[in-house]
Amino acid sequence: MADMTIPPRFKALGGALAVAAALIAGPVAGTASATPTAIPTAVTAAASVSVQSVGSVCYSALPSQAHDTLNLIDQGGPFPYSQDGVVFQNREGVLPQQSSGYYHEYTVITPGAPTRGTRRIITGEKSQEDYYTADHYATFRLVDFGC
Repeated sequence: MADMTIPPRFKALGGALAVAAALIAGPVAGTASATPTAIPTAVTAAASVSVQSVGSVCYSALPSQAHDTLNLIDQGGPFPYSQDGVVFQNREGVLPQQSSGYYHEYTVITPGAPTRGTRRIITGEKSQEDYYTADHYATFRLVDFGC
């Protein structure tokens, strides 16, 4: 079991902010300027196919308990279950393939369920890379915070 005090996407966000600052500041004097490197089409196509096969769901369409879980994640807890925040292995291979430790899972409380139930939020390291599953990892939907 892994202790989870800072969601990994916030750790990744720190690195993203450093990159953004570097892009805004521009090249440092005396350094060689690099030409942009195109991302191979096969890589971008594979990534978009993975996300498309997952599907998406509007934030507003999620059950209120999923909103509660997302708020707890943003606050860094406390979480209702000791399993919340542990590494999600993606054994089913439904989510885009990433290195171990990239995804973490959190329980979405199911009212009336005697156990944790089947609903989860799976977070990736990127900001707003949150997936919702209502059927215990059989299907996933990327949460669209813009609708």
